[in-house]
Amino acid sequence: MKWYLKVLKQYADFNGRARRTEYWMYLLFNMIFAAVAAVLDNILGLKFSPEIPYGYIYLLYGLAVFLPGLGVAVRRLHDVGKSGWFMLIALIPIIGGIWLIVLMATDGTPGRNEYGVNPKENFNEINEIGQK
Repeated sequence: MKWYLKVLKQYADFNGRARRTEYWMYLLFNMIFAAVAAVLDNILGLKFSPEIPYGYIYLLYGLAVFLPGLGVAVRRLHDVGKSGWFMLIALIPIIGGIWLIVLMATDGTPGRNEYGVNPKENFNEINEIGQK
């Protein structure tokens, strides 16, 4: 949950790098909260139409987390040394989505790259300092 909140605090931050853990934990909690929003829409009868399983709560939640989700995805691509524009490869049918998932699951480049310091190394240094 702390990773989800971290992403929300960096609302529209497209600079720097994001660890795999940060991206995938955000995605996990985002999917859980989106499912809860859809269920609430169904329970409260706030659906747009009977054929569509979601409504206004889901729409508001989706709009609220669109920029943080885009930001963490761009920072995740920065961690593997790619530009945020690589998000557009998802537009290539089938192969583009698979390639993007592979990039998101790949370990970040060690050390510093053109987008900043390795967040994994920086995180370990902070923990070591806190334990002393």
